Amino acid sequence: MADEVILLNFWPSIFGMRTTIALEEKGVKYEYREEEDVINNKTPLLLEMNPVHKKIPVLIHNGKPVCESIVQVQYIDEIWPEKNPFLPKDPYQRAQALFWADFIEKKVCVCGRRVWTTKGEELEAANKEFLELLKILQSELGDKPYFGDDKFGFVDIVLIGFFCWFPAYEKFGNYSMESECSELMAWGKRCMQRDSVANSLPDPERVIGYVLHLKKLFGLD
Repeated sequence: MADEVILLNFWPSIFGMRTTIALEEKGVKYEYREEEDVINNKTPLLLEMNPVHKKIPVLIHNGKPVCESIVQVQYIDEIWPEKNPFLPKDPYQRAQALFWADFIEKKVCVCGRRVWTTKGEELEAANKEFLELLKILQSELGDKPYFGDDKFGFVDIVLIGFFCWFPAYEKFGNYSMESECSELMAWGKRCMQRDSVANSLPDPERVIGYVLHLKKLFGLD
């Protein structure tokens, strides 16, 4: 009997992009269900499958929910281990990958949000911190093609969703990602050559439009 896999997601979500890429990398057949209004009108299925956080993405595997995108990517890697393993087998390298994923989740995601939700001195501080965090990641990348060395792996999947948001950060933060983090941008372009990534990331201009909508909705414009 074939696995039933459903992904509840909302198209601009960096978190949902991770899960989509992971499924695509593994060649898993799944049903994509768009949550059209995750702010004011969450579907009954979303609320049932994620009663704690009530947030997307939710991966439903044979009727059982798996929540939180990093957990989902790890779960996908363990359930379908035959193709394109994401995490290294070596315990130390595995721990390092999980460390950087946690860094992205707790530092980069939080700070990135402040770039488009603040003004004045707060925005200046957010810009400075955000670029410093990205440069730390760029330093970790070094001269490797991917964070997983020669292969696209766990940390790449966790971070690459930011690539389609970079133009929005540039617009509202008023800086150039190419001049600030050229090696990280080259990495992003390299990742975009993979079908799994290119098919999962939305058009950056559409992301900018969405952020403008949010800023107006929350009185931030």
